[in-house]
Amino acid sequence: MNDRPVWRGTLRLALVSCRIALLPARQERNALHFNMINPKTGNRIRNKAVDAVTGREVERSELVRGFEVEKDEYILFSDEDFDKARIESSRTLTIAKFVKQGEIGPLYYENAYYLVPQEDEGADVYVVLREALRKSGMVALSRLVLFRRERPVAILPMDRGLVLHTLHEEGDLRDAAEAFAEVPRSSPEAEMVKLAQQLIQRQTSEYDPADTEDRYASRLRALIEERRQGHEPSDEPEEEEPSGNVVDLMAALRESLKQGGRGTSKAVRKAPAKSSAPKKSDGSKPSSRKSGATKPGTAKDKDRARKRA
Repeated sequence: MNDRPVWRGTLRLALVSCRIALLPARQERNALHFNMINPKTGNRIRNKAVDAVTGREVERSELVRGFEVEKDEYILFSDEDFDKARIESSRTLTIAKFVKQGEIGPLYYENAYYLVPQEDEGADVYVVLREALRKSGMVALSRLVLFRRERPVAILPMDRGLVLHTLHEEGDLRDAAEAFAEVPRSSPEAEMVKLAQQLIQRQTSEYDPADTEDRYASRLRALIEERRQGHEPSDEPEEEEPSGNVVDLMAALRESLKQGGRGTSKAVRKAPAKSSAPKKSDGSKPSSRKSGATKPGTAKDKDRARKRA
């Protein structure tokens, strides 16, 4: 990889260490960037810094940052103020502790970086740590000053190397209990869960990077290419939406399994509730009998009685 490292330093575990560098795992090469254009002239629009009260344009070099403490009341910060709060940058990434991979929820993981060795003599330390993490199922935790901010980080094994993830703070994440407050607490029927598991098994396959394709961006690129060639692209056909509401979950799961795990365009409607039996004049319901049973006193009953006699 020819990317420039975003950080260089030393990875240290107790008394052993090795020189490392961080390379961004994510790239912006596939991102589409648009500019605001005046359609009458075809020229780009330039954003101006304007005083919200006076309406006068202000040079960006004259601006400072401010924190709003009350409505329209700000505490101003200079570059020197930010320098005072900055954590001293260290070129040593010291592993503080190890935790099981499952103990860190997926919401905590933020940006990813490839952590690569920089010197041949330290590569043995690197591969030993990689294999120890892999076999133990552990994650190494540390802290790193990256882009002027100290960030908690997690180090995990990946293929032949190590990957470093910056982690969100607890306060950066919304409370899951609040988000899921309206989710029913009752347990679903065991048969429904079993059907869903069968459906999952039916549709289980290997992961393909194409599964994460941004289809919206792909269509935009196709549109750009068509416009470059002077063509007006035709509209993409819309996918057929299922008609009706799928409310009978049991029937919908069974129908999905019959179709080999594929979705169905015909929504399964909720089966009508069993109608209550008509009541007698005294308010009680007539006794239920199995299908095919005959009522006493019928011609069939008299005929059977004569034969027994």
